[in-house]
Amino acid sequence: MALNPIDYAVISQGILAAAREMGSKLVRSAYSTILREARDGSAAILDRMGETVAQAELIPMQLGTIGSIFQACAREYDLEAVTEDEFFVINDPYSGGQHLQDVFFFHPIFAGGRRVGFAASVAHHLDVGGGSPGLSVMARDVHSEGLIIPPTKFSMSRDWNGGALERLLRANVRAPLQTMGDFEAQIAANAIGGQRIRELCAKYGTETVEAVMAEFQTYTERRTRAGIAAVPDGVYTGEDAIDDDGIGTEPVYVRSRVTVKGDSITVDYTGTDPQVRTNLNAPLASAISATLSCVKSALTSPDLPFNAGLLRPVEVIVPEGTILNPRYPAPVRARMEVCYRAFNATMKALSKAVPDQVIAGGFDTTTVACLSWLSPSGYSVYLEIFGGGYGASSTANGCDAVDTPLANCANTPVEAIDQDYTFFRVEEYALTVDSYGHGEHRGGTGFVKAFRILETGATVALYADHFTRPADPLFGGTPGTTGACEIHRDGEVIPLGSKDMRELVAGDLVVFRLGGGAGYGSPEKRRVPEIEADLADGLLTEDAARSAYPQLAGVR
Repeated sequence: MALNPIDYAVISQGILAAAREMGSKLVRSAYSTILREARDGSAAILDRMGETVAQAELIPMQLGTIGSIFQACAREYDLEAVTEDEFFVINDPYSGGQHLQDVFFFHPIFAGGRRVGFAASVAHHLDVGGGSPGLSVMARDVHSEGLIIPPTKFSMSRDWNGGALERLLRANVRAPLQTMGDFEAQIAANAIGGQRIRELCAKYGTETVEAVMAEFQTYTERRTRAGIAAVPDGVYTGEDAIDDDGIGTEPVYVRSRVTVKGDSITVDYTGTDPQVRTNLNAPLASAISATLSCVKSALTSPDLPFNAGLLRPVEVIVPEGTILNPRYPAPVRARMEVCYRAFNATMKALSKAVPDQVIAGGFDTTTVACLSWLSPSGYSVYLEIFGGGYGASSTANGCDAVDTPLANCANTPVEAIDQDYTFFRVEEYALTVDSYGHGEHRGGTGFVKAFRILETGATVALYADHFTRPADPLFGGTPGTTGACEIHRDGEVIPLGSKDMRELVAGDLVVFRLGGGAGYGSPEKRRVPEIEADLADGLLTEDAARSAYPQLAGVR
């Protein structure tokens, strides 16, 4: 049908506003700090066939393939038979999901008796069972990582509010108050999304709203193709690596081959190293999300809606059996580490085609820190996701101490931690001096966060990366710095590996050190006032400044 341009503008922004309101509802209704404070969740509006139309700007990794993840449900069930009382749930990485902690809820949206779309939400849940609280570092198969939910249709009236699904989930989690509260937040988010779409249908007509959904996707496709068409045709390559496989010490490589032809692009990961025994593997949906995030950020504008239209001109090839597309039952809990290397490898490839549109390597590591303690009244599980320094670009320094491009989680305030946890306290949270890579534009600064343990019997678990290999620079910059985790006990410093787990005693100080981002361009081109500003702010020492920047010789 022909759309009135004004109606299209109003309705499309109304759909986008609905997705954003869903995201706000999800976060504000949450119980756990990982969702309530760090905002590790996402929300979206899908069309009637389950293709993404609009998303809240929360976690890129969760959103890049949310429509594709829904298709796993569509393959199992006849969508035409779905009723208003039913909904879909999935977290199975081998049925289209990402990792078990990210549980997707999809509720149908009906207007005037017709299904016009789906409200979708996903949250990273504090605990979904598995071998250890919050984080199963030692898992050697996906079953050890938690409860697996294949794409399944449930009934709200029968299976929730004391029904079978709710009771099953409650029985399999160690922190039921926070976990079940976060599931309720997802349901609330989907409810508000469905309500807003029904309001648009009532005002403008169901047929018009559906037409706008389709055109909104085409709009994204059109602009994405224009961005790709501006890139010189050719084949470009890049590679990066995680530190190790969590068992040995050799790096594990990701290799990206980017082919640009006209207004389409193919990213081929053939040559990437095989899957590993530990939880560092990434399921296919995650690898595709990381790739789409890289392509979108480098070749399109920030205001471009992230929906199904983005996928149409982009082909992603990931050979089965590699660390980016493992065979069942490989564990996948820490999939973000290798997905960042896919992001980095593809960014390096694009740097050869569009050098002014890319960024240098940031710390680009999801450092997941988990402190847990079994008290007389039950488990207390603290989970936080740390970032580090961002990579520099052709026009700006990298951001200091922020989460990384695929995660986008927020800082968890010390006050919120103190409110919820009694078995530890935060003793230090600060930027780290001399932690960034130098260049015409410098990388972002890293930081340190330290926890004093107050109860014997607590446990620390983590997975991270860039403990031995720093972030790579571009065009003459210098690398970022590496990260670390240590236990300080009675004058002894006990170093932990980047994928590790240890028992703790009262009085231990657990210190997480997050590295900085790499520089872009030659340090000799950096403006002296910017260097002096970092010196004045305490981010840079005199010795490091004079070593990195020869232009200071005639000034200071």
